[in-house]
Amino acid sequence: MHFSNIRLIATDMDGTLLNSRHELNESFYPVFQQLKNRGIRFVAASGRQYFNLEKKLENVKDDVIFAAENGSYVVFRDQELHVQAIDRSIVFDLITTARNIPDTYAIICGKKKAYVESTVPAFLEHLRLYFERYEIVEDLLEVKNDDFLKFTLCDLAGSEKNSYPHFKHLKEQLQVKVSGPIWLDISHKLANKGRAMEVLQALFGISEKETMVFGDYFNDLEMLQKAYYSYAMANAHPEVKKVSRFTAGSNDENGVVAVLQEFLNSTEAFHSDL
Repeated sequence: MHFSNIRLIATDMDGTLLNSRHELNESFYPVFQQLKNRGIRFVAASGRQYFNLEKKLENVKDDVIFAAENGSYVVFRDQELHVQAIDRSIVFDLITTARNIPDTYAIICGKKKAYVESTVPAFLEHLRLYFERYEIVEDLLEVKNDDFLKFTLCDLAGSEKNSYPHFKHLKEQLQVKVSGPIWLDISHKLANKGRAMEVLQALFGISEKETMVFGDYFNDLEMLQKAYYSYAMANAHPEVKKVSRFTAGSNDENGVVAVLQEFLNSTEAFHSDL
């Protein structure tokens, strides 16, 4: 496979770069350094909060572009490159609906922090995996003085079957994404990882044929469509595999790093033949 023209690499985190225990394999770091040395830009694109992503990749954070909150907030070296907030009145309507769905817990994903009103331990355990900064409030409908980047439901009964049916009729007006087995994300219609990739490709003058992307779930679909080198993980949802040109090993097999190492080896061989 001819990789030599790649200038931009983006990967989802959970279910993709991270293993099932949400850990980053140490073998990523030397590979990342080689990518940096070749001037290749690297994007961590996730439904996670920006502050959480920054901590997860703390060792290399100054050289990573963060496309957080499913692409609604893109940051590089503390500089905002793209913000796509959602109207707070819409979020408040979503909260009202969500309160009638059993086993679900609402999260307002603000630019400053996340806001929740539940203290259920099982929910907070999941929350802390993805949100570094959060505040427990008495009433989400009273949250003010922040930009709302996304509305998220932690659905312990299973998002695809339990909560998604209550919101899928909004898909014409909003982004409504099942982003994991227990996660449902709703954001501005223009907010998705694919739009974040468009912004970055335009900013740096990079084409889709110079882009490589990895993903595993519905919130990765638009991003995968913005790259010629689109990789679905072996553990990806079947719908993700349908839109991807290539397949990587599973997240527990360190599939992303394996492909990146193949890329580095092939380009080294390519240049040595010139």
